[in-house]
Amino acid sequence: MDDKAQITELLQPHLNDGQLYVVDIQVAGRRGGRIKVTILLDSDAGITIEECAGISRKLGAQMDELNFFGEAPFTLEVSSPGIDHPLLFPRQYVRNVGRTVAVTLVDGSTRKGTLESVSDDHIVLDIEPEKKAKSKKKKEADLIAEVQPVGPTPISFEQIKKANVEISFK
Repeated sequence: MDDKAQITELLQPHLNDGQLYVVDIQVAGRRGGRIKVTILLDSDAGITIEECAGISRKLGAQMDELNFFGEAPFTLEVSSPGIDHPLLFPRQYVRNVGRTVAVTLVDGSTRKGTLESVSDDHIVLDIEPEKKAKSKKKKEADLIAEVQPVGPTPISFEQIKKANVEISFK
């Protein structure tokens, strides 16, 4: 069993019966030097700094007790994924309904719009029409560019390569 799988197993009792879930675990520096373990956790209602600190203390003590990395020193960081982290799970999409989301599809094309809804196998983005260019060169580029769908557009999770919430300061 690799480090990530073992850490995931150690985390299970701290996840409040599935209220919290693991978004990502990264282990860096395994080949000499200080090892850094970064754990990203989330929940449907978000996660507080206090929850992260509590889990970090308990898990860190447990890893020390188990001599998890042998004699190698390690740093443990437990936090939420943050707004700039890609959406990976349907639970994360549900929390962001109503926000603007930029989606890169597996075919390389992109879609941007308001996340309208989430189901078991797809999301629905309300895509606004792109503004038309005023200059002649831009108009020609618009003619060559792929025609984007407009309005409510279903996108299956299988089609999504990457999705991020767009940060707006309006």
